[in-house]
Amino acid sequence: MDRAHDEGLSPEVVQAIYRILEAPAKTPNSDPFDGLSDGFSAVRVLNDFFPNEASLERLDEVSAQLAATQQQLQEEVDSLQEELKRSQDPDRMSIIQEMISDLLGQMSRIREKATESEAVVRNITKDIQVLDLVKRNLIHSTTTLKRLQMLVNALTQLEDLMKEKKYSEVAQKLAAVKQISATFETYTGVPRIARLWKRIKDIQGQLRNQLEEDFDNFFIQDPNKQIKATLIGEACTVVDVLGVQMRHHIVDRFVALEMKEYRRIFRTNDEAGQLDNLSRRYAWFRRLISSFEIEQGRVFPAEWKVGWHLLAKFAEITRDHVTTLLTKIGPALTVKTLLESIQITLEFEASMAKKWVTPFQDILKATDVAHSQPGQSITSIFEPHMNIFIDAQDKALADMLAPHRGGKAYKPLRTSVDKEEEGDSESSPLAVLPSSTELFYFYAQTLDQCASLSTGQPLYDLANLHKKWLRIYAEEVLTLGAAKKPPSQIRKSVETRSDSELLKQTCLVINTADYCQTTALELEEKIKEKINPEFKEKISFQAERDMFVSTISAAIGVQLREFELTCDAAFITLARMSWATVNQVTGPSAYTGELVKAAEQVTELIKPLIEQKKYLRNFFDKACSLILVKFTNSLVRSRPLKEIGAEQLLIDLQSVKGYLTKMPGEALTTNTYSRALSKTTSRLEALLKVIVTPEDPAEGFILNYTLLIGDASLLSFQKILDLKGTPKSIQNNLHDSFLSITSTKTDLGSTSFLSSLDMDPPTTGAIGGSLLSPGGSRLSLPLNAAGGESIFAGLSAPSPSGPPTGSSASGDARQNEPSKQVFSDFRRFVSFGLRKDSTPPS
Repeated sequence: MDRAHDEGLSPEVVQAIYRILEAPAKTPNSDPFDGLSDGFSAVRVLNDFFPNEASLERLDEVSAQLAATQQQLQEEVDSLQEELKRSQDPDRMSIIQEMISDLLGQMSRIREKATESEAVVRNITKDIQVLDLVKRNLIHSTTTLKRLQMLVNALTQLEDLMKEKKYSEVAQKLAAVKQISATFETYTGVPRIARLWKRIKDIQGQLRNQLEEDFDNFFIQDPNKQIKATLIGEACTVVDVLGVQMRHHIVDRFVALEMKEYRRIFRTNDEAGQLDNLSRRYAWFRRLISSFEIEQGRVFPAEWKVGWHLLAKFAEITRDHVTTLLTKIGPALTVKTLLESIQITLEFEASMAKKWVTPFQDILKATDVAHSQPGQSITSIFEPHMNIFIDAQDKALADMLAPHRGGKAYKPLRTSVDKEEEGDSESSPLAVLPSSTELFYFYAQTLDQCASLSTGQPLYDLANLHKKWLRIYAEEVLTLGAAKKPPSQIRKSVETRSDSELLKQTCLVINTADYCQTTALELEEKIKEKINPEFKEKISFQAERDMFVSTISAAIGVQLREFELTCDAAFITLARMSWATVNQVTGPSAYTGELVKAAEQVTELIKPLIEQKKYLRNFFDKACSLILVKFTNSLVRSRPLKEIGAEQLLIDLQSVKGYLTKMPGEALTTNTYSRALSKTTSRLEALLKVIVTPEDPAEGFILNYTLLIGDASLLSFQKILDLKGTPKSIQNNLHDSFLSITSTKTDLGSTSFLSSLDMDPPTTGAIGGSLLSPGGSRLSLPLNAAGGESIFAGLSAPSPSGPPTGSSASGDARQNEPSKQVFSDFRRFVSFGLRKDSTPPS
């Protein structure tokens, strides 16, 4: 059946037709070719006919069966086609159309007869419908007349009760009148009803006037017109019936009368109304509330909340008065007066909130006094003047940190430390500067105090003040301006004794800066907890924390510079060694012992003094790189090395490596440290092993070079010859052999670690260097991290190391740069935030 013709049939009929036309379910004996569909599988049918090899014997039988089936199907198709032709006969179709027309005609006649029958029934029941309507109208009229009579009687009784002031019965009658009169509101066009409606309004007006007079007499307590409290209590029920507006009117009249005396006593131009007498205002209101609860408070219903309205009106008048007083005082307002006034006001608001077990601002919002600012507390008027409090904290912080600040740049940090340690020499060394803990203790006190006064703009201003003094602390306390050292105190490179006082100061600076940047984050979180939501996103101490990180970087840089100066004597000895005259290999050279002793002076001193081990690990990473760079530079400057000299240097390198492996200690040694040390020393070992190899035979020497160094660069090979001290006459032959041999080795690279080896290193070095891996540390130690002359500016610091080979021009330019440089990427230098502790290498 076509879906297009189904639209005129009900869904049930359509479903029934489709159920009839559905193909019957398959049975076990059904033909496999019945119900062919898209899911038909010829393979499955063949498997049914021939389940095994033995069934292939039935091939002819199955073929004959299929042929018979095909013939049968063809006959069925022919039969159906003949039947279709007969069904499509035009004469037969016309007969069907005539039958349908007759059916439609019969349906039309049935519809006409049904309409006639409906008209007949309606005509028969017409009189009954009229009677029903009359009955309903009669009942409604009778009910309305009865209600009208009840209303008239109730009004008469109400007038009588009003004269007798029986307010409890008046409340009941008035409620009944209002309820009954609501049904006549639509009939006010009827003259009789209109007159009655006007009478109701007049009676309500008379009742309001009478109630106002009785309430006024009760409020004033006129001896000539005594009003009993019970009568006023009953009158309150009548007020509730009259509506909310009448209740507010009565309450406002009472509140105005009570506050009249307050306005008179505490005028702003009288002594009692001055700001220093603010506590007298609150004492007066407490007496008023106590008197009210004993006398009038028992009369008013609890839901009227008259006490709340008294408090709201008192708060409104007090806000206006105090605003006038603060404006009049102006700049003469002192912090003491301001804080005392705020504290007294806060205590008053808290006592009122406790009395009614409701927040003070919720009380004000619930009353919503007209022409006032609902929800605004009395303390809110002090907020615009809180800048006086902020300025006072600013001055207090200035006085607190004045003894610790730089002054005239002639008082080093050591003086400040000594001053703080004075009188406590027997105690353990300071972990952090006491001034830092005092600073944050003061911050906590002022934060709590300000938050108790206001959590809006004043607290935000206080946070900015805290940020300001954190910056000052980082710049002027942890990085004081130091006087230049006199010539007698300038360190010489041959000195091997470290400046222990300076190292102790740097440890103290690191600990203090770390404490400050950690506590600054806690301070930020605490402020965000207390401050209003609109200021939360504006609170951030990240810039100040970064300044303390910069201070830590500067301190670690000074430690490395002192470490370098302490170790310089050993490297100078190495650079002056004449390896060409060495005839035999002995144990480790004497300078290695001096180097270890000098390094231990620094490392053993700072290890117990730095609390956060991440900074120690950072220092040891850089110190290890520094020693290896200076060892490499000194080795290059001591050329020619010759074979025996290279062997001796291999022994010395193993001694230095052994110390560097143990230098951090087991707890501080990380996998990264061990890998970097092993990588750099293995390169040095490869370099020295090539130098140890004799030039003759040339092929063996060159093959050993390609095996250990692994490149085909003639420039790198030339560096080996220069270090080895090979005569010029032999070098040309070695060059030819090198080019010949390396041309056949396609696996060799064009560069190696020797490509970055500087053959003309500077006399003084810094971290970084020729043989460090690309990921090695190369940095300029900051002397002035905070923008001014730091406490370590007087040190005679070495200049940064020169460039690798091939960059001599840029190297000269670098040596001409100012020796004081600011390290720009402190986060990479002091990688304590990103670095994870790793277990020591096994």
